[in-house]
Amino acid sequence: MVTLTDSAIKAVNRFISGSDGAAQGLRIQISGGGCSGFQYGLKLEAAAEPEDTVIEYGEVKVFIDPTSLPMISGATIDFVDSLEGSGFKFTNPNAKSACSCGSSFSA
Repeated sequence: MVTLTDSAIKAVNRFISGSDGAAQGLRIQISGGGCSGFQYGLKLEAAAEPEDTVIEYGEVKVFIDPTSLPMISGATIDFVDSLEGSGFKFTNPNAKSACSCGSSFSA
C-alpha cells in the first residue's frame, strides 16, 4: 500500500482540477535512472491500465504499475510547500539509500 498525506491529496486534486479535463488520476512509476539507480515519476493520466493497482483517496485516484508497486509498497508521499520550493516528497522504506535531492533511490 502507498499512502498519500492530506497535503499530497489536496495537491493532486488541485493539479487534476487545473488540467485539460482528461486527467482522472496520478500515475506513480519507478524507472531506472537518477543518481542513485531508480527515480520516481509522477504524471496525470486519463485512466488506469488493466494491470495497474488503483488506490482511491476520495476523488483522487493513484495508478501504480505492477513493476513499480513492490519498490514503493509502504511508502508515504507528501507534498511540501516551503521557501526552498514545492514538490512531492517520498518516504520509502524500500530505499536503501537516496540522493540528496530525494528524487532517486537505490533498492
